Amino acid sequence: MKIYTKKGDQGKTSLLGGTKVPKYHVRIEAYGSTDELNSFIGLLIEELPAGSDQKVILKTVQYTIFEIGASLATEQDKAHLYEANLKDTHIHQLEQAIDAMQEVLPVQKYFVLPGGHKSVALAHVCRTVCRRAERQVVELSNTEAINPIILIYLNRLSDYLFVLSRKLAQDFGAEEVYWIPEK
Repeated sequence: MKIYTKKGDQGKTSLLGGTKVPKYHVRIEAYGSTDELNSFIGLLIEELPAGSDQKVILKTVQYTIFEIGASLATEQDKAHLYEANLKDTHIHQLEQAIDAMQEVLPVQKYFVLPGGHKSVALAHVCRTVCRRAERQVVELSNTEAINPIILIYLNRLSDYLFVLSRKLAQDFGAEEVYWIPEK
């Protein structure tokens, strides 16, 4: 199979279902951001220590994000062609991971800035890309039907990535970088 088809050379691409849309279409932006998020999560996985329990969770997240992207790439009236296998259990897994990490973290008193360690900053990059994907899916949902669990998952995932950044700072012995406004 050739990787190049030359069908997108004129600035259009096909959704799952066959409809051609401009490459800047809100649907393309939404699943493009999930693809970008998946790439950054892959990089974050590679930055974690070999025995990190977060690797297993993040690999599951990658599969889930890929499914969300495929679902977003499917035409609204042909949703039967691909529906993400996304369930409440995926959200609960993230919530349980958040709760477990927060049990061992100090109480957060200030806003936390990205930094202190490469993996911490990278977790924040993942979080911000996730937030962008969420905003784009919200925008798409204003004109097309979107499975509402996708928005819930993306929202919870960004929470998980924030708490993960704090846990990574703790694991690597890095000081959290706080934003403390000058008075």
